[in-house]
Amino acid sequence: MSFRRGVVRQSKFRHVFAQAWKSEHCIDDVRVSRVTWDGPLCAVNPKFIAVIIEAGGGGSFLVIPVSKSGRIDQSCPTVCGHAAPVLDIQWSPHDDNIIASASEDCTVKVWQIPDAGLTSPMTEALVTLEGHSKRVGILAWHPSALNILLTAGCDNLMCVWNVGTGELVYQLDDAHPDLIYSVSWNKDGSAVCTVCKDKALRVIDPRRGAVLKVREKVHDGTRPMRAVFLSDGKILTTGFSRMSERQLALWDTKDLSEPMAVQEMDTSNGVLHPYYDPDTNMVYLCGKGDCTIRYFEVTDESPYVHFLSLYSSKEPQRGAGFLSKRGVDVNKCEIARFYKLHERKVEPISMTVPRKSDLFQGDLYPDTAGLEPALLADEWIAGQDAAPLLISLSGGYSAPPSKHRDTLRGKPKVPPQDSGAMSAPLSAPTPTPTSATRDMDEDVPQPRTTARETDGNAEKPKREEDLLNELLAEMKALRAVVLAQSQRIELLERQLARIEDGDV
Repeated sequence: MSFRRGVVRQSKFRHVFAQAWKSEHCIDDVRVSRVTWDGPLCAVNPKFIAVIIEAGGGGSFLVIPVSKSGRIDQSCPTVCGHAAPVLDIQWSPHDDNIIASASEDCTVKVWQIPDAGLTSPMTEALVTLEGHSKRVGILAWHPSALNILLTAGCDNLMCVWNVGTGELVYQLDDAHPDLIYSVSWNKDGSAVCTVCKDKALRVIDPRRGAVLKVREKVHDGTRPMRAVFLSDGKILTTGFSRMSERQLALWDTKDLSEPMAVQEMDTSNGVLHPYYDPDTNMVYLCGKGDCTIRYFEVTDESPYVHFLSLYSSKEPQRGAGFLSKRGVDVNKCEIARFYKLHERKVEPISMTVPRKSDLFQGDLYPDTAGLEPALLADEWIAGQDAAPLLISLSGGYSAPPSKHRDTLRGKPKVPPQDSGAMSAPLSAPTPTPTSATRDMDEDVPQPRTTARETDGNAEKPKREEDLLNELLAEMKALRAVVLAQSQRIELLERQLARIEDGDV
């Protein structure tokens, strides 16, 4: 008598192992914010951890180096420029020293953190964005265009900013009839998906201000939902059923009439936040108040969303930060890392794939998004789209020091003698320069004086290389502006011709 064994789905992520770091590697005495807004409260990149904390007045968040562990002194400096509690923080995907914060004071501020971290309280932001009439709780940086930031507030407005100029470039005030729960860009930044209190999922082109697709009642429950774009254009949503069971659903944007897959999990009332890794096509679900982190793999074969495992602990989480792939330890086959927020502690949790070999595992680490933007802000505004530029993680990744250049530049600096030859930029004038927009020569880091003269000589080629890179970046930015202005002129000429022909 023969027995036929069941076919087991092949996947290198079936045995992903989650493990919390030892207590000596945790960060203690962090007064995590008690704000009622349902956000992650934490943002992490390969250089820094940022955590929204309790503040006696106004709003503040803590920024410390990612290598920091142990107790945080109560006198540790914070970023404290908001007049009301901070609701969301997000690091720029194109500069590990730039972070945006959204607050109940109706403003969004953009900050530049020094490479060595904060040595004194930071109260002056590089840019303050004012366009919302109610508290702002959602931030989303464009994945591939430099300086493009999307914000959403309790006034049901969605705003798109060029933070290089402080200019509001697009505002969508009639796309949502109620509170916006979440916003996510697609891979090339040509569209966003949103979920709203009216239970509808929308796909929106922010440049045209057009709602491309709508699906009513994505989840039947009345509790908040979340949505995230996957790299293949599908959308994954989390929400609640009519019986208050937590659900996960996968949607094909070509046909939103029915979900591709729906999974029900439990009856807990915490909102599930999806954290998506485009390199592995894995989704991690983490809910405030939960003691677990569930993770799934999304594939092209039915049932499309495959449950892998869950990490469970005794302590519930107040929030969580998800480290970008550039920061993981490839030597230990770490494919993801969370920073779990307790009431007064930040605990790292590593997701690893057990491997016997010590060699670099190329199948676990496909090329991932790097710091270099694929587009400048003006190029994206002019209608161009591009996927993020990728880098290899072979040999590990080391975060480069800040270039201390005009990171938030939307337009290149033009020498005074050439200024008359250039036509005016698209719209608003450039704001008064701040410490981040000084001349390039002032921002070149000076070598430290040491006893050995050879140290200074070693720094000289590096400075020259930095200057060369700076000049090349200036030239690229200038070409982009010229291209954008040419396209604008052509558009205006076509409109003028239509008016003269009586077509308008």
